This record gives sequence, C-alpha cells and structure tokens, in this order.
Amino acid sequence: MKKIMALGLTAVLSMSLLAACGNNNNDKAASGGDAKPSSSAASGNTGDKQKFAIIFKNTGNPYGEKQMEGFKKAIEENGDEAILKAPDQPTAEAQIQMIEELISQKVDSIAIVANDPDALQPALQKAMKAGIKVLSLDSAVNAKSRMVHINQADPERIGRTLIQGVSEMIGGEGEIAILSATSQATNQNTWIEWMKKELEDSKYAKIKLVKVAYGDDLRDKSVSETEALLKSYPNLKGIIAPTTVGIAAAGKVLTDKGLKGKVQLTGLGLPSEMAEYIESGVSPWMYLWNPIDVGYLAGYAAESLVDGKLTGAVGEKFTAGTLGEKKIVADGDGTQVMLGDPFKFDFSNIAEWKAVY
Repeated sequence: MKKIMALGLTAVLSMSLLAACGNNNNDKAASGGDAKPSSSAASGNTGDKQKFAIIFKNTGNPYGEKQMEGFKKAIEENGDEAILKAPDQPTAEAQIQMIEELISQKVDSIAIVANDPDALQPALQKAMKAGIKVLSLDSAVNAKSRMVHINQADPERIGRTLIQGVSEMIGGEGEIAILSATSQATNQNTWIEWMKKELEDSKYAKIKLVKVAYGDDLRDKSVSETEALLKSYPNLKGIIAPTTVGIAAAGKVLTDKGLKGKVQLTGLGLPSEMAEYIESGVSPWMYLWNPIDVGYLAGYAAESLVDGKLTGAVGEKFTAGTLGEKKIVADGDGTQVMLGDPFKFDFSNIAEWKAVY
C-alpha cells in the first residue's frame, strides 16, 4: 500500500500548479499551498474548456490546499478549467454565497466540502436545477443536495481505528477526550458516532470519554479547547483529534506543557505538520488518507458526471485516472465512492512522508 501511495503522490507533486484567477477581494488565497482558492472563475477567453469548481471549508487549511491541488490536477488532466474557492471562515453562509456566484457563472460542476449537511440544500438544489452537476467530498451534504459523495475512507473503520489506537496508547484505562472540528461537520460527527459505538465493547470498560470539544478547524480555538480540556480534566490520559488543524494544535499544547507520555495524542493529521510530534513521542502515531487523492478522485467523478458517464446510481463504475476503477456504493439515502482505508503514520515511516504532504 505504501508503494502505491508514494507513486501516486510523487506523480501529483511533480506537476506545476497554477492558481485560478479571481476578482472578489473578500476571498483570500489559502496560505502555504500551491493550489490557491479563488473567489471567481478565471477571467479571459477559456475556449471550449468546461468549468469545474471546488469549494473547501475555509482558507488557511493545509489539508484543504492539498485536496484542492488534487482536484485541480484531475481537471487539468482532462483539459478543463478548475476553479478553487474557499471562504475566510468555515460557515455555511459563506459557502452559500459562493454557490450562488458559481451558478451565475454557469459552471459545469460544483464539488463541495460542506460546513453543514443541510443548510446548503436550497443553494445546491438551485444549482442542480440549473444543470450544474453537484457532488460533495470529504464532509458530505445530505443526499438531496448532491448526486454522489466522495468519501476519504470507510467511516466505521476510521472511528473504530481511532479508539483502538488511543486504547493501546493508554493501556486500556483512563479518561479520554475528542477534539473535533465544527459541531456541524458531517464527517467528524460520523466518525465520533463510530468511536462511541466502539467504546461500547466491554474491553473498553475502563476507558471513559469525558468530553467532545470543538475547535472549529481554527488553530487558535483548537489550542484554547485543548488547554480547557487539560484544565477541566486533570486526569486526562488521551486526546483524539480527527482533524488536521486540531491534532497539530493539541500537539503544540502538549509539547509546550511538557505532557509527553502523560497525555497521549492520536487522530487524523498531515505528516508534514505532525512529524515533530511523532518524532518527539508526543503523538506515538496518527492516521490519515491522502488528501490529494481525495480531491483527485472528486475531480474525475465530476468529469464523469458532466460527460454523462455517471448519474450517481449504485453500481456505476468509472476510471479515476491513476487511481484506477472506482465503484459507486450505497450511502444511506444517497450514494458514495470510497477512496480507501486510513493509513497509519508512526516513527518508522514519518520521515518518508513528511516531505510528501
């Protein structure tokens, strides 16, 4: 699996990335990434290129920058134009405004990483009525708001794996807390539900989940929430942060307070941001999938929807570039495509991966 991921990442990162142009000064470019979110479609004559937009949760999120990078690569491999957008704050209201802008620009497709599963429904349904192909990725909108969802990995496996990991770290006994993103994030909430179900097993009888805190995927708030957890629960033994922003913030707090080995940390993080904490032992290990591949898969799914090769129905298959053939499966009242299983990053492999993403 490692070799396959490495090859895919090498191919992605070898591409030179161009930022999409925009003319709305209220939309700031994401910091620190090659793929910059734009506030509007690129100006000028685009010829016969179809326009594919992606809206991430907010700017300044390295995970989101990599996801948009993969989306852009897929769209450009097909000779089309990628429009990268993200609001300054992770709110549904900001995303709704962007959806309305894209409808007026008559884009061919909108892929969205939702800040709320239901609040975006009227705007996304308006887009679909206008003939725009809509899909969600990473954090889903409800089934009535999309044609298909692109999932990073099996939500059950993510949730159960995180509990199994922290249990091993704390010796199967003690208080744990979860530091999530926003309280409306569908992916976070689904993983947390599976964590709670895993904890129902009798083998976790000596582990107590004391709180689910929300850092809203903002660094400063995630730092404050981590500090509050440590103050409110002095006997806390472990923190699970299923968000790349949250886990890095928690890693810094635990490092600064000298709590290595006293409070264990795991979750979902970017190798480049978590390397120092894994190498120091503050976080023995953590997990993630390849965010570049999530965006890349969404890009190919969007292309197939626009080309009429997909309708979003269960059982349909399509070829997603270097990721190969993918199949649409059931997802409650809707459908989804799963990228793969979460991948474990620890001291044995973090040096290799921290230079990749």
